[in-house]
Amino acid sequence: MKHPKVTAMAAEHITGLKRKIRLLEVERKACYDRHEAAIMKNQELIHQLREDNRRLHRKLAGAHAEIIETLDECVLSHRKRFNALKHGTEIYERHHEELKMEYRRMKPEHSAAPPGLRTLKKEENAMNLRVLENSLEKSQFKCKEAENIMIDYLKLKSHLQDESLAYQSQLDSLQAEILKHREELRSLQVVNTDSQLSKEAAKAELQQEEELLHKECKEREQVIASYRKKVDERKAQAAKVERRVQRAAVQLDELSSEVQHSTTRMLAEEEKDISTAEEAFRRIKEATGITNIQELEEHFTSQKETRRHLERRQEENEEVLLQLKEQKELLEQQFEEMKYSGEAKLFSHQQTLQEREQQLQAEQQRCDEAEERLDWLVKTLGAVRHGVEHLADNLQHISLDEHTVPNMHPDSEDFVVLGLMAQCEQKLESLQKELEGKDVAAIMKEMLEKEFYVRIEGKLPEHSTQVKPPEDQAQDPYSDEDKSDKDGAHVISREALKRQSQLIVDSNSKRKAQKKRKGKF
Repeated sequence: MKHPKVTAMAAEHITGLKRKIRLLEVERKACYDRHEAAIMKNQELIHQLREDNRRLHRKLAGAHAEIIETLDECVLSHRKRFNALKHGTEIYERHHEELKMEYRRMKPEHSAAPPGLRTLKKEENAMNLRVLENSLEKSQFKCKEAENIMIDYLKLKSHLQDESLAYQSQLDSLQAEILKHREELRSLQVVNTDSQLSKEAAKAELQQEEELLHKECKEREQVIASYRKKVDERKAQAAKVERRVQRAAVQLDELSSEVQHSTTRMLAEEEKDISTAEEAFRRIKEATGITNIQELEEHFTSQKETRRHLERRQEENEEVLLQLKEQKELLEQQFEEMKYSGEAKLFSHQQTLQEREQQLQAEQQRCDEAEERLDWLVKTLGAVRHGVEHLADNLQHISLDEHTVPNMHPDSEDFVVLGLMAQCEQKLESLQKELEGKDVAAIMKEMLEKEFYVRIEGKLPEHSTQVKPPEDQAQDPYSDEDKSDKDGAHVISREALKRQSQLIVDSNSKRKAQKKRKGKF
């Protein structure tokens, strides 16, 4: 009576263990799939962050290179302009030296210049000098403003260079974080490979156990078939014995009634035992497939060891599962932290990059304005230089004392313009001193008449000749012509009228030319 219960308990225990093994396998597969999905998601996120980091690094490097290239181009352009101005200054200095030598050579020829012309030119030069002084002051003010702008621009350049150094450290820190995440990914991949290996080992062990169970089932079926044959043989023998007993019972009915009763009872008990044994063997076949008690004991011992081994493996798998869950939670937490920190850093980098681009645009605009101002100043200085040179050319006939000539270093940039302006100022002062106490209107009239005669003589053809009257005849007080002139002093002749009209036209044209020249300055 104990064998069926034991076999039923063993069968239930085996089915429970199989169910637990299936549940563990399903749970392990689900956990593995979840870990695979999390790892793939983390890999995609890391790849995306890496691409964003590379893109930002390339963008920042390109912006830094563009800023440095733009600043280098500005510095080179300013340096080229400076060299061009320096070269022009040297050319003007050489030209000034040549003009100075020519002036020294021509000084004796123009020493006897009329005082009226000197006074007129001195006034005109004084007026032009005042205009040039005003223009020079404005140019100096604007040049100082351009220098201040250039200083601010250089400060901004140094500031941007310092910030670029800070960007390199930030990029290094980001690269270090990426390397750290790579190491974590490698460790997770190692854990994943270990879990895969353990899964494969469990699958192989389960397959071996299934093969062993299938083999044992086949052996049980063979043993049960042999036992069935034995039972059939015993049944046949029992039937033969029963027939013999029935035959003997007819003869020995009275004598062996008790024996027959006992025999039938024994046969019934034997049949009952046989049926019970057959049922037990059938259940053992279905459960274990064991034929004898020793094999049954060995089978239950092996099942006990297998149970202990499975329980130990279950505990190990539960520990591994707990470790994997903890690692998963840690990875999810790190992923969330990395996600939010990466988004915050990306937003801050984008905002900083936008601010730097706006600052770069503003500084580029300021640089363009400074270049325009510098071009305008260069043009103004060129106009001033041409005006001063023109004024110096007009004042070449005025000589100065050697001790009054201004001493300036020839290597200075302002030597040409300032030296010419100082000389023109001294020449105009000397011309003004010479014209003090003289009739400026008479001198102007005389200068205009001389200029008119010179112009008329220049327009005459080469073959025309003028006959000058003798001086004694022109200065004879007793001649008739003088008398006629004295009588008709108030009558304007046709030639005098033409001469006066020509003088008026020339003076008006000269004034218009002077006004145009002043407007240019």
